[in-house]
Amino acid sequence: MEEPERVTLEQMDRWCADFDNWALCDTVCFSLFDRAPQAWSRLEPWARDDREFVRRASFALLWSLALHDTSAADAPFVAGLALVERYAADQRPLVTKSMSMSLRAIGRRNPFLLGAVRATAARLVEADSGPARRVGRTALRDMS
Repeated sequence: MEEPERVTLEQMDRWCADFDNWALCDTVCFSLFDRAPQAWSRLEPWARDDREFVRRASFALLWSLALHDTSAADAPFVAGLALVERYAADQRPLVTKSMSMSLRAIGRRNPFLLGAVRATAARLVEADSGPARRVGRTALRDMS
């Protein structure tokens, strides 16, 4: 296993581009990438990427950071909620599942973030997109 402090942006992007299944994607995000110093900087670029497992990696990493980065302030998670909202219309279940899991994990961090997750989920429930509505409904159900 790599040492998180030695993982480079280039290495993260290269490995992410090679993900071809959810298990590999999630394992690397949860056991290495979430402890790399550059972890937070990969959320937005990977979310923008149309490749299924690259986008999943963005939200799996957000999910993992919500669980493991205990010193992180609320602001990066609020920015992560905006990413979920922006990409929640993705039609691929493996992507939206990682979004749902990131919402659950963020909501468990503290009461402020729970409120922010509920507000995000409420907007998603009203979206024109079926996948976005499912992400919102799942989060609201799990946060009640």
